[in-house]
Amino acid sequence: MAIVDRHSRSNSDKKLFGFCPFWQTSTTATPSSSASSTQNLTTSSSNPHVGVPNSSRPATKTVSYVARSLLPPRRRLRLDPSNNLYFPYEPGKQTRSAVRLKNTSKSHVAFKFQTTAPKSCYMRPPGGVLAPGDSIIATVFKFVEAPENNERQPLDQKSKDKFKIMSLKVKGGIDYVPELFDEQKDQVTVERILRVVFLNAERPSPALEKLKRQLAEAEAALEARKRPPPDTGPRVVGEGLVIDEWVRTLYLYQQMFTVLNSLFSKT
Repeated sequence: MAIVDRHSRSNSDKKLFGFCPFWQTSTTATPSSSASSTQNLTTSSSNPHVGVPNSSRPATKTVSYVARSLLPPRRRLRLDPSNNLYFPYEPGKQTRSAVRLKNTSKSHVAFKFQTTAPKSCYMRPPGGVLAPGDSIIATVFKFVEAPENNERQPLDQKSKDKFKIMSLKVKGGIDYVPELFDEQKDQVTVERILRVVFLNAERPSPALEKLKRQLAEAEAALEARKRPPPDTGPRVVGEGLVIDEWVRTLYLYQQMFTVLNSLFSKT
């Protein structure tokens, strides 16, 4: 019975060691190789990658990349409207839409527009840089083609044209250039993809009234940027005497000539 038990236990040990090759190697090692085994264990503990297959090493990076790709992108801008660009439907004319962009992050953000219809649409401005908390109303221009065979275009419907708004974190004081988004493609975030929606220009609606207000605000901001910087006015010199720089210089020359004239008259 002892022989049978020993034989069965030996078979079970072999099965167990078959699942654990490391143990099997250590158990069957001869005394002469114990020192080398101890050295290998010491080396393995100091280098965690020893004994790990090469194919499993980049797995951590791959998993983290997949995890980041599954997470929703972090928004830097808040858009108003957030999903659509509303245009008054006026066939054969160039119409306008507007969208407000506000930087809701704690850093400077560059933004850029892209469209699927560059021949009939353009943006003003096409891009820029916003400081934290700043906002801007961008105007979008689109030429509305007349329908074929005088067919009436269904209003309040989405068009095939799309606008993509991208953002990029930048340093303060940097000027906007389109190449910023090409140089740092991995840092670019697609904020929104806006669809074009036509509105009936003859029928009042909340969306149309809001569009008119935004367009008026955008025009006022554009005119304000075109104006020269306000003049601070002439400087105040002395007690209540208001003169410009050239007047002040002339006044000093007159005083000097008066003093010289009085000196020559005495001699």
